[in-house]
Amino acid sequence: MTETARSRQGASARRAWVRRGTVGAGLLLLAAAGTGWLVYAKLDGNITPDEAAAAELARYERERPSAAVRGAQNILVIGSDSRAGDGNRRYGRDAGTARSDTTILLHLSADHRGATAVSIPRDLMIDIPGCRRKDGGRSRPMFTMFNHAFQVGGSACTIRTVERMTNIRVDHHVVVDFHGFKEMVDAVDGVEICLAKPIHDKAARLRLPAGKVTLDGEQALGYVRARKSLGDGSDTDRMDRQQRFLAALVQKARSNDVLLNPVRLYPVLDAATSSLTTDPALASLRGLYDFVRSVRDIPTERVQFLTVPRESYVYDANRDQLVEPDARRLFERLRLDRPVVVADSRGKSPGARGESGHGGSGDGDAKSGVERPDEPAGPASPAPTFRGNTAAENGCE
Repeated sequence: MTETARSRQGASARRAWVRRGTVGAGLLLLAAAGTGWLVYAKLDGNITPDEAAAAELARYERERPSAAVRGAQNILVIGSDSRAGDGNRRYGRDAGTARSDTTILLHLSADHRGATAVSIPRDLMIDIPGCRRKDGGRSRPMFTMFNHAFQVGGSACTIRTVERMTNIRVDHHVVVDFHGFKEMVDAVDGVEICLAKPIHDKAARLRLPAGKVTLDGEQALGYVRARKSLGDGSDTDRMDRQQRFLAALVQKARSNDVLLNPVRLYPVLDAATSSLTTDPALASLRGLYDFVRSVRDIPTERVQFLTVPRESYVYDANRDQLVEPDARRLFERLRLDRPVVVADSRGKSPGARGESGHGGSGDGDAKSGVERPDEPAGPASPAPTFRGNTAAENGCE
């Protein structure tokens, strides 16, 4: 074979190798793209859109408050005690009824520099409007416990009740059940909390030592739901505990070992999306991504938690009622995207937040937990202080 022939044969072999390599690389890219699409489709399909609530809210659009500040958002997070679904019936036999075990109004400031999470007591006595029941009928307006709204008319009835109480437009809502909560905690490999005293609670299935302890999903559910055996047995104390746990969960979920590790991030996303029922605008990965992107840069010390100013109901010490004008002042400041300040039970504040400081549960008035500034509420008035905590805090109880 001549030198020229050998050269031509070598060039042909190299071209064939390049073609095979290109085809192989193309197949790998297609496989990766296909896998990526399957992962995306699975996660996207996990989320349940709450179409019924959207239709019901559209029916009452004229009575709903309008958004007061462009860019600010208000999300109602509802923890359902439904016993329906995988793993939930072990917590009770009333599978046909569901109440709002936990309800939090999350306000995100327009500048995306602050967030306030306001717990609403389930035993709060409040006016509930007439709502569409699951059987298609209509309930009558009534004055009763807040969590009855979800039991009667689901998320739409709860949203309408919150909007009437606060005059704040609820832009989005999210419903999470027991099983979904546990799955999310397990997906981040548990959440560390700090206990001042050991816990031995048979009803909550908890046996925990004092000091720092990492809770798995089952333990976390017992910890945030326990009431009579922990603290002073009040629902307010239970909400304080929930807020501290959520602060620790925020810290864990935002840590680099979760968000920057695809192997750990996927199960978190899978657990989160599988447990969610949301309004249609959030019921997609794209919708959730846009939401998360808007809040991901908020410092943990600016993510604050409080309970709406409340006191024992005058006719029943086992129920709650709003403390006025404190509650109205809180709702108005959130509606107008104005700051509130958080301090712990000792009155220690993490510091003033200026125009972007939102959040917290009050110190000052023993019943309502709010310090009342002498000046009327306004742009130049001091931000009222509430007893609570931030996501940056993780001290012992």
